[in-house]
Amino acid sequence: MERVAICGVGLIGGSFALALRRAGFAGSIVGVSSERTIAEAVELGVVDRGVSLEEAAQTADLIYLAQPILKILEGMPALGRMLGPQATVTDAGSTKAQIVAAMREHLPAGQYVGGHPMAGKETRGVRGADAALFRGRTYVLTAEHWLRGWVEKMGARVVILGPEEHDRAVAYTSHLTQLVATALAGTVTKALPGDELQVSGPGLIDTTRLAQSPYEIWRDILLTNRGPVDQALAEMIAKLEEMRQALGENEAQFAEGAELRRRILRSVNFS
Repeated sequence: MERVAICGVGLIGGSFALALRRAGFAGSIVGVSSERTIAEAVELGVVDRGVSLEEAAQTADLIYLAQPILKILEGMPALGRMLGPQATVTDAGSTKAQIVAAMREHLPAGQYVGGHPMAGKETRGVRGADAALFRGRTYVLTAEHWLRGWVEKMGARVVILGPEEHDRAVAYTSHLTQLVATALAGTVTKALPGDELQVSGPGLIDTTRLAQSPYEIWRDILLTNRGPVDQALAEMIAKLEEMRQALGENEAQFAEGAELRRRILRSVNFS
């Protein structure tokens, strides 16, 4: 691999570029983004220079799609028409079924693999890019691929999941948590519109952290994972109703919750 093109040089795309450098990649890294973003990325040493999508498709060995999901989907037909025979295409989208289906339809067989780094920050844009962003984090690939070696060199833990299996899993582990945090924040806002928030503690601060997430990112995620998210929400609503009916007699539910927390901490332990 001699040249990598980052399409969407923001937090994730920029972090992938920096992590690739730290992992030992000595080739060229170019960017496909707005002129302003490319200028920032070059200044920060994230990419070497900016190029057009056509040049990237014709000359890069790896094309990393780090744009919003709907933009990735909209651009897939044009990318397929431009793609050179040397290129592998991967992405960083938070849902996989629709993206991989578009890859399968528009890109040559053997020249793509879906990806999802389970990492992020509250800051956005290329100035937040961090070479260590993926270290210790799960990085999903939708098939075994040579890219796994580079991702593992970045310090990430690779998990292989099919696109539909991935989308069902993240509906519970990621998308549901976002919606619960948003719903909690909305509930508290309506119930306590005034100074009563002064009596809140760290529990509310911790559980509403995700409520700060930008809607423009989550819109694409929810639109492209509607079925699994709807199922997860239905199960969550049923669980809340069960707890409501058993207030004061929730010992089993608390034990179940505590056990899941222990399982999560064991499963994400990475060294």
